[in-house]
Amino acid sequence: MKGYNETTYAILGILTTDCRSGYSIKQFIDRSLNHFWKISYGQIYPTLKFIVQEGLAEVHTATTSGKPDKNEYTLTPKGIKTLRKWLEHPIEQLPAERNEILLKLFFGRFQTRETTISLLENYKQKLQTRMETYQSIEQAIIDCADENDVDSMYWLFTLDYGKRVTRAAIDWCNVTLEKFIAEEES
Repeated sequence: MKGYNETTYAILGILTTDCRSGYSIKQFIDRSLNHFWKISYGQIYPTLKFIVQEGLAEVHTATTSGKPDKNEYTLTPKGIKTLRKWLEHPIEQLPAERNEILLKLFFGRFQTRETTISLLENYKQKLQTRMETYQSIEQAIIDCADENDVDSMYWLFTLDYGKRVTRAAIDWCNVTLEKFIAEEES
């Protein structure tokens, strides 16, 4: 739609929350979206500038005593309409996954068995750490939500997806390690 990219829509979505400055948007990304959507700090300000130029948001300078002035952004009706239109548009393709462990395992015959086992065990450990992170995020959302918080239900849906994918990957590690070790013993 009109040359906008996913970063444009992600920032439009973030502006529906209490995040109004570039810094608060980056913090929100790091706490929430970063587990499934990457946006670099260097993309935020050019995208905010573009959104303002397109009339999707307005920028105002906020002054706080004892602190430097900061730009705060709010969506315009056009910005909300653009976000809604994008949200209603069907997904065109499944996301392509780049997974280093799968790439290394694919060419695994060129590494030692010990290296393969070590890679799988290390990957499984990282997944378990990710699962713990997801569980703490889930608890934080639940603890902070109140009956007026409509966003938390959607945040929990996306978190559930991450937890299920991570749980499936841990299961895959367990099965793959079992098969690999059984093959070694036979």
